[in-house]
Amino acid sequence: MTLLRGPGRAIRSRVTSSCPREQPPQRATRTEERAVTEWPIRDLAKATGLTSRTLRHYEQIGLLLPSRVASNGYRFYGDAEISRLYRILSLRALDLPLATIHGALDEKTSLADAIETHLGLLEDRRDRTIEQITLVRNTLDAVKEGSSLSIEDVFAGTDQSQFESEVRARWGDEAWERSTVRLAGMTDEQRESDSQRSRDVNAALRAAAEDGEDPRSSRFQRLVADHHQWVAEFWGGREPDREGYTGLSELYVADPRFAANYGGENNAEVVREAMQVWVRANLE
Repeated sequence: MTLLRGPGRAIRSRVTSSCPREQPPQRATRTEERAVTEWPIRDLAKATGLTSRTLRHYEQIGLLLPSRVASNGYRFYGDAEISRLYRILSLRALDLPLATIHGALDEKTSLADAIETHLGLLEDRRDRTIEQITLVRNTLDAVKEGSSLSIEDVFAGTDQSQFESEVRARWGDEAWERSTVRLAGMTDEQRESDSQRSRDVNAALRAAAEDGEDPRSSRFQRLVADHHQWVAEFWGGREPDREGYTGLSELYVADPRFAANYGGENNAEVVREAMQVWVRANLE
């Protein structure tokens, strides 16, 4: 029996083979040698490109059991086990999880169903990746052109679990949950309108900073009040308190993703000062 490496190549074929048995009492005859169809774990690992550790792991989880275990603990694998290993490696090449392969081989799940389910997951992953690439490219173009970005734009191409932990850590669970519920209930048109409002609010703050407007001026303070209202809308109706809004103003300077909204760190510092002036005047 011969095992060959490489995807798409059969790992077993009918040829004569001789494998060591556990302390044979005498030299085997040619006829006996041809009847031997066991592979020791070391040879099987070498032929398949796996490691002995991997084969032992397969045994531990019940995925591939040896045909016998010698008194010294050495594992041997026969025709049936090698046939099963061939199917395991074929399915692993499709990136199927071991648990799914286990269920399919033991007929807990049909092989077709297992592959179809996995195909759907891969297609979803592909679609998300394509969407992220598009969003990241658009964000990069906007940054290069100096365009204003909304908070949704900034995080659109990132791992949302990371964004979630960031929001929860800074502003609490309620802020995240309210904003998530709000966004989930929107239509595409509403999301676009919301995103446009975000861009308008931030663009107005940026323009005031670029115009050299005093952070304490009535113009800047009106814009900050509008910004505070927008944040409340984004958080699902929960108005940010003194601590939360001050923290947001600091984030606009500390995080380059947000500073880019206002044309860089210098403008972001002016916006931060205007926000903190508004906090002292309006939030207890």
